[in-house]
Amino acid sequence: MSRRIPPPQPGTLLAALDPAAPLARRHLWLIECLAWIRGDRRSVEDAVSRVQRFVEAAESDAEARARLQAWWGTLVGTVDITTLLADFGFAPRTALASEVAERLRYKLLPGSPETIDASELFMLALPDAFDALWLAALEEPLLERLLAVLVPATEGGGATRWQQSLLDAITYCAGQILSTGFAPELRLRMSESARDAQPFHALIRDVESLRVEVLHQLRTTDRLDEAVLRLRERLEACRAAAATVYSHFEDNGISVGLVFRLRQLRERILRVRDLLDCLLSPEPATSAARLMARLVTVGRERRSLRALIASNSSLLAAKVAERSAETGQHYITRTGAEYRAMVAKAAGGGFVMAFTTLMKFGIVALALSSFWGGFWAGVNYAVSFVLIMLLHCTVATKQPAMTAPAMAAKLKELQTPEAVESFVDEVTHLVRSQVAAILGNVLVVFPAVAGLTLAIAWATGVPAISRAEARHVLDSLQLAGPSLLYAAFTGVLLFASSIIAGWAENWFVLQRLDSALQYNPRITALLGRDRAARWAVFWRTNLSGFAANVSLGFMLGLVPAFAGFFGLGLDVRHVTLSTGQLGAALTSLGMSALHQPAFWWAAATIPFIGALNVTVSFYLAFRLALRAHSVTRVERARLGAALRARLRRAPLQFFVPRSAG
Repeated sequence: MSRRIPPPQPGTLLAALDPAAPLARRHLWLIECLAWIRGDRRSVEDAVSRVQRFVEAAESDAEARARLQAWWGTLVGTVDITTLLADFGFAPRTALASEVAERLRYKLLPGSPETIDASELFMLALPDAFDALWLAALEEPLLERLLAVLVPATEGGGATRWQQSLLDAITYCAGQILSTGFAPELRLRMSESARDAQPFHALIRDVESLRVEVLHQLRTTDRLDEAVLRLRERLEACRAAAATVYSHFEDNGISVGLVFRLRQLRERILRVRDLLDCLLSPEPATSAARLMARLVTVGRERRSLRALIASNSSLLAAKVAERSAETGQHYITRTGAEYRAMVAKAAGGGFVMAFTTLMKFGIVALALSSFWGGFWAGVNYAVSFVLIMLLHCTVATKQPAMTAPAMAAKLKELQTPEAVESFVDEVTHLVRSQVAAILGNVLVVFPAVAGLTLAIAWATGVPAISRAEARHVLDSLQLAGPSLLYAAFTGVLLFASSIIAGWAENWFVLQRLDSALQYNPRITALLGRDRAARWAVFWRTNLSGFAANVSLGFMLGLVPAFAGFFGLGLDVRHVTLSTGQLGAALTSLGMSALHQPAFWWAAATIPFIGALNVTVSFYLAFRLALRAHSVTRVERARLGAALRARLRRAPLQFFVPRSAG
């Protein structure tokens, strides 16, 4: 058994220090020293005690202290700390795509200590979240002693160098804030009052005033205090002006790129505040350690793709959820009359889907290649879904992804028990609506397909589909097979189509295309003013529906083809289409099919397919909406308990409308 190598001691570390070593070796010594302080990451007190032991070793050895001071002077002279203070954690370019690529580079490619970039060295030397804890735990006396062994007493200018670095970092951050604030895509979206106030115009002047007062202080601090107050007020005015862009998003759509730039701007303003606090602190060593601790956390986030995408897409998720909520309200029935109307609309959708089912069989009979078969199946589905929308009918499985955001939108009002009960009432309305829509679809599509296939067989003398194909339908719908997995996967596609719909509508509004359709001179010359206005209203109202239906149709057709290309073997199971296929199989096999267990197992699978289609798509959309509305775990638990209580007390409310409604 190998013997455990003891960790190095502070004397050993100091003896290994060579201030004349090459750049990479000097930085490697720093990384090794900090790794020794970090230890096993179990105790902050142990890490602080190691710092104290290191300081004591340097204080007791004059030769080692001289080498350490020479090494420190070389380090601060070679590596510009201003880069770390001003730019660490910020994107080098104000574009989300370039920042994603940059973070992938940090995650996938190793870093080198042979660098003069303080940010790269910082991430190599202090990569662990534990580093922020022990840095924040260092107290002023210990930090003063550490500073004394690093900076020669004769130099007497350590604080001035630190102040100069902080002032330079504040200037660099202010320049970036100014550049972003003057960007036309942000400036034109600010409120009129914010633009008139011109908060960004005097930012650099206020920073320069601060620099003069810090570097050339008089005996009184009045002028310095005034300069600091002006800069703080200027920063707050810049932050408030940038925040007005969010209200523009409410009515004019959201761009992830703009959200990214706004977040960068806000973080820059916060960084300047931190640097300013550090500059003015009566305990500069402690404030510097706290700042380094915060930068460790920033470095951890700097590597995270998930944090980047989540923080910059949350507003878009909220807007997509909000637009879906507006659409979803139309799919929730609350009275008996609305319930019956939903059944009628679903019946119309089921009738159209009967023709869709037959077209699907016709495409399969052509024996096209996998891609072209999937493509034309997608065209078939897309045309059918769009036709159903234009006829003001409905397909049951398209509703959950739209109704979930409408439900979650009500979660913002959960302040009283009455509000919780009201939300549970909405859930019962929603479940009844889904039951009505599914029943309307399947109870019409089955006899409609059966009638159409019998008519085709009577007219042509041959069955609409062969007996082999009918048996394949029964085998593919068996409860013990992969049908339930495919049904859940179809629910994912249904949710994806709602996201595409929300994104398309947001993009349409963001680009102001409805206004362009109504007022663009070339378009009005071609269509006339009245027709152009009608087209603008039509597309603003129906674009989301077109995007959802077309995208869903092509995903149902093409995703299995692409999955097959990669050997995944995924398929789709849509409750309405599967019910129609079962009706076609029955007419092909004849009444004898009713005596076959395979038929009844396939029939038993239909309700589960419908339940999974609806449940999975609703769950995913509801989770997205919960995140968009920042609903806490405690509130979710309250809702779950209220729903279970209602289900025990009045289960029929989830399936049948009240007679009084």
